[in-house]
Amino acid sequence: RHTRSPAVTGVQTCALPIFVLCAAASEGLEPVKFGVLAPLTGTNAEYGKAFDVGTKMAVDEIKVAGGVNGRLFELEISDSKGDPKESSDLCRQYVDDEKIMAIIGDFTSSTCMANAPIVDSAGLVQLSPTASNPKYAGMSDYCFTTMGAQDVEAPFFVRYIIKKFLGFGKVGVIYINSDWGKACFEHFKKQCEVEGVDIVSSVNYVQDEKDFSSLITRLKAADPEVICIMDQGAVPQIINQIRSINWDVKLTALSPGTSQQILDLCGKNAEGLVVSSLFFFDPDKPELVAWGKEYTSRSGLAPTHHPVLAYDCVYLLAEAVKACGDGPITRQAIRDNLAKVEMVGMSGPIKFNEEGGVTSKYLICEVENGQYVLRAGYDYSEE
Repeated sequence: RHTRSPAVTGVQTCALPIFVLCAAASEGLEPVKFGVLAPLTGTNAEYGKAFDVGTKMAVDEIKVAGGVNGRLFELEISDSKGDPKESSDLCRQYVDDEKIMAIIGDFTSSTCMANAPIVDSAGLVQLSPTASNPKYAGMSDYCFTTMGAQDVEAPFFVRYIIKKFLGFGKVGVIYINSDWGKACFEHFKKQCEVEGVDIVSSVNYVQDEKDFSSLITRLKAADPEVICIMDQGAVPQIINQIRSINWDVKLTALSPGTSQQILDLCGKNAEGLVVSSLFFFDPDKPELVAWGKEYTSRSGLAPTHHPVLAYDCVYLLAEAVKACGDGPITRQAIRDNLAKVEMVGMSGPIKFNEEGGVTSKYLICEVENGQYVLRAGYDYSEE
């Protein structure tokens, strides 16, 4: 089992991971190449940029550390636009490129699930930092994710955020009508029945929807104590449109984590928003502060768990490559080694289950005075 501390790259200094990847990169050896699928444009562009910057930070650190088994890493990053068809077309291109040893991405469960049969037939790993539909990882032996599935997060959200932390019994839900959104809502709904929480109204919308006024009107008529928004990219628009009608209902969001985009686009409208998050940049931990500053300097964004998970994905693949030793680095070897990796990354302990997923624990964060603050730690659910 390997344990490492997050490292910080920069022009002047670079703190290396605790474990030694190798003595030095050997001359003449080709780099190990990974494809990255991410929505660099479109509704979820904030998260695509997180993938872009987070993976590059890890690759740069590995280069300074001397590579893995004498090899450096190389990334080919493509814009999936968050569209399943676009993502699948790019996935096929990666499959056809024999130099691509694994894929990091895509962002949404829908894109990853669309790619699952493609990577399965090609024997190519698709390691998503964020896909959380419970069905995704089990679709193929080559599908992995570092994001906890919605059969864990959605019940947590009901039990520990809606009922225990906020103390509400009547909730309105607005969610994106996608593979992820439908799975999220179904698990949320089941837990509401267990906890005695009443979903007084639920509405949904399609990708790239802009006008939520009619849906908000339906939610308001049901008089919920709290609203739960289930999406990533559309959350700021929904918040702003709710506040534009002077509705001061308590707001929560499941999935965007501590998104800087929400703060930037919503301003005061985001005050009091409560979210679940896999990770929080604790200001009392210097190594996390340093990593966060480096990420912000490269991206112009405040760090969330999304770049952290993308960063960790590179190191997971580094462990899989390292386990190849002096043998050939093949797609199959990376898959087999990745399944066995147990690592403490920036995001915490990572160990894949038999299906290629992970079991995650969640934090509770709230917007206060224009910034996210930690309200409850990982042990909250056990109190």
